[in-house]
Amino acid sequence: MPDGAGAGLPTRADFRFFRPHQVRYVELDTQGIVFNAHYLTWYDEAVSDYIRAAGWSYQAEVKASGADFHVVRGLVEYKVAIGRAARIEIAARTTRIGRSSITFLPAVFPQGEDTLLATGEIVWVLTDQASRRPIPIPDRLRAMLGAYEGRDFGTSR
Repeated sequence: MPDGAGAGLPTRADFRFFRPHQVRYVELDTQGIVFNAHYLTWYDEAVSDYIRAAGWSYQAEVKASGADFHVVRGLVEYKVAIGRAARIEIAARTTRIGRSSITFLPAVFPQGEDTLLATGEIVWVLTDQASRRPIPIPDRLRAMLGAYEGRDFGTSR
């Protein structure tokens, strides 16, 4: 399996999480294809839904811990233009968990099809909201994402 954008092209089989979406008129540019900035919105929505599907209660955790994630990297790689009313699925998976960061691989496919339309990378860093300084990823979250993905992301170092 690829570990991120540029490490090989992901395939549909590399993912277990998919978020359906139908392209709306408002998401198009003057060329009649999806405007580039919308991909990052799709990726953010997919990653947020993915982490909840893995069992993480995002808002409850923020409230209980005083820690929250900040996006520090957002990368989009366009493969095939997407037009109006296209039915797509935005896939997401975790590729790496470091001491204070999580790297996600998003990908866009036509609904139920294997053609890769776009991919990229999203990196979150967990920070203490009072100090805005990075803090370690909880081992509980690491284990939860590992169980969801069927792999071992180790422990915080």
